[in-house]
Amino acid sequence: MKAAAASAGPGPAVPVPVPVVGAAAAAVSVAVSSSLNSFRAHKRYSRGLTIAEFKCKLELVVGSPASCMDLELYSADDRLLARLDRDEALLGSYPVDDGCRVHVIDGSGARVGEYEDVSRVEKYRMPESEYDKRAESARSFLKRRQLGRYAEAERRGAEQERRQAEERELADAIPLGARCRVRVPGQPAKLGTVMYVGLTDFKPGYWVGVRYDEPLGKHDGSVAGRKYFECQPKYGAFVKPASVTVGDFPEEDYGLEDEM
Repeated sequence: MKAAAASAGPGPAVPVPVPVVGAAAAAVSVAVSSSLNSFRAHKRYSRGLTIAEFKCKLELVVGSPASCMDLELYSADDRLLARLDRDEALLGSYPVDDGCRVHVIDGSGARVGEYEDVSRVEKYRMPESEYDKRAESARSFLKRRQLGRYAEAERRGAEQERRQAEERELADAIPLGARCRVRVPGQPAKLGTVMYVGLTDFKPGYWVGVRYDEPLGKHDGSVAGRKYFECQPKYGAFVKPASVTVGDFPEEDYGLEDEM
């Protein structure tokens, strides 16, 4: 059935919606525009929707509250066909067809572009601990296959294990109480006695605690509140095993004799 013409009067006649039969359940493809947004969405809706139901679906598209919408129907060549102003009427009772445009006029008082400003949208951020538990996540996939940054992490981990194994082998060959010579790059050689060999709390890896023959060290055998060995202040130091050579290194005579 065709829409009946409005009563005679000044201005163009606006179609009056009338009940539709037969095709009420058919779907129609329309463009959706809004007074608040610059974009247009293309959607498909059933002609059997009431205008009230139609507004609720449009709310998800343009962001305007359904209760604050006024709807206008435009033809494919952008001519105003009707105002969809009867909430109880069916969408199909208006001259809507494929290619038409439904324009939403927002009456909520929101500003133009408000629903396009994604910076104002609160975003959910999943805690790292929760994301790590997900077996089917992209991160889990990369970890299992050792891809991307996890391939580099695996390489660094293997390299660290190799260095630590080498350090342990060197440390195992250094006996406690042995005389030693310490050569640290950029510093003169120093003589002393091995007082500690092993892991520490202050840094990872294996370390050798040395009591120097002279006050050329940094501490008294204590670091960060933990006592590793006994010595006088400024006589103790920790060095890497590769810097230590064990051997027959007697204490030097510095010419300090009793005065006559």
